[in-house]
Amino acid sequence: MAFHLRSVSLPSKRLSNEAEVEAELQSLEASISSPSATMESTCDGLRRLGDVYSHIEEIIHLPSNQVCSIQQRKELDAEMESSLELMDLCNAMQENFAELKTTIQDLLVALRRGDDASTQAKIHTYIRLVKKAQKQFKKTSKKATSDECKLVKLLLKARLAAACLLELALCLVAKEVATPKRSLVSKAFQKRSVVVCKEEQLQALECILGDFEHGAELLFRRMIQSRVALLNILSS
Repeated sequence: MAFHLRSVSLPSKRLSNEAEVEAELQSLEASISSPSATMESTCDGLRRLGDVYSHIEEIIHLPSNQVCSIQQRKELDAEMESSLELMDLCNAMQENFAELKTTIQDLLVALRRGDDASTQAKIHTYIRLVKKAQKQFKKTSKKATSDECKLVKLLLKARLAAACLLELALCLVAKEVATPKRSLVSKAFQKRSVVVCKEEQLQALECILGDFEHGAELLFRRMIQSRVALLNILSS
C-alpha cells in the first residue's frame, strides 16, 4: 500500500442549516461504507465529522431549538445518555492510537538495531493492542433512539458515524501489521534492503496513527461542546 506522510484535508465546508448537515453526514456514511476507503480518507472523515459536530452545536443555539416539548426533551435525554458511551469510546480510542503509535516507534528502533527478538515481540504487542481495542466496539451500542426530533436525528447520525469511523480506522491500521500478505514487517528478517523499505512504511503508519489519535481527541472535544449546549437547553 502506498503511504503519504500526512493525510490531506480539504478546507472545512460551511454548513448553514440542518439539511446541509444531514447531507454531509450522508456523504460521510457513503465514504465509510466504500470498499476503497483508505487510512487517509478515514482520517479526513474524522476531521469532517468534527466540523459536523461544530455545526450541530450552532444549530442547537438557534432560537427555534431553545424551546422543546416534553417529548423532545425525553428524546434529547435518551440521546445524551447514548452519547456518553461514545465519548468514553473516543477517549479510549485516543489512548489506543497513542499506544499503537508508541509500539510502532519501538518497532522501528528494534528494526534499526537488527534485534530480531525485540522486533518480533513488538509485532506481537501491536497485534495484542489491536485485538484489545477491537473488543471495545463490541461493548458499544449502535441502538437508535427516536428520531422524531430533527435535532436528535442529527445527533444520532453523527454518533453512529463516529463509532463507525473509529472502528474503520482501527480495522485499517490492524491490517498493516497483522495481515501476512500485506504486513509491513512480514519479510523483515529476510533481507536488510527489505527492512529499509519497511521502515519507511512504518514511519508513515506512525504518522497516520498520530492523525487518528488527534482525530479521536477532536471528536471528544466537539462532543463535549455540543453536550454542554444541550444541557443548557434541558436545564432552562
